Amino acid sequence: MKLKKPIKLLLGVAVFVTLPSLLLFGFLYFKHHQELPSGSTGEGADNLATKMLVTLNYEAFTSTDCIEWTFKNKRHYKWERTKGTCDVLWKEYKIKLNLKNHADSKAYVHGFTIEGEMGSDLVEQAKCYFEKDVFWLIAPFKVFDQGVERKLATLENGEKGLLVNYNPDDTYVWTFDASGKPKSFYMWDSKTPIDGLEVSWSDWQIAETGVKLPTFHKFIFFGMEISDIKTY
Repeated sequence: MKLKKPIKLLLGVAVFVTLPSLLLFGFLYFKHHQELPSGSTGEGADNLATKMLVTLNYEAFTSTDCIEWTFKNKRHYKWERTKGTCDVLWKEYKIKLNLKNHADSKAYVHGFTIEGEMGSDLVEQAKCYFEKDVFWLIAPFKVFDQGVERKLATLENGEKGLLVNYNPDDTYVWTFDASGKPKSFYMWDSKTPIDGLEVSWSDWQIAETGVKLPTFHKFIFFGMEISDIKTY
């Protein structure tokens, strides 16, 4: 009988913590959830994708050898595209990723080489960070990559968008301003619990090589800042 009071207290805490979260998720789900629109492949989709690339100076992007940036003030990258390497720095760690031969990547802590299982884990973590964070910087430039499918779609508000399947599990619908520069995209991906969630692409910066890159994203009430952008 003495256990009843602690059990009731724990149940009360659990309800207090989970109920508001469930209510918030339900509100956000019904507010933002959208069905994936249909689209058609062909010249219309390719023309819209090409207009986006021209607006962002894709030619300058292809001639850029190195891009540096900081993601959310947490991780810094120096990506040498022509060499196929990237330095990833966070906290006390520095990982030199070899993007062409993963086995040649190196991990350092406070400047000291880390090998063995810990070194392998750090390299794998840096690889995951890079693949995730670089998408928020250069996703528009990947629309004509091998295996990527493009469709011309109509959104619920009647606006034309570019539906892009980067892979079978991740689909995005880009929206644009009058010049063809991306304003946002809607997400249907394996990592997002709400289908059709909109994320802004804004505060575009013209980097040293002439390529235009975003410095801010916003979804719901969260923001993602990209800073310290440099290109060579």
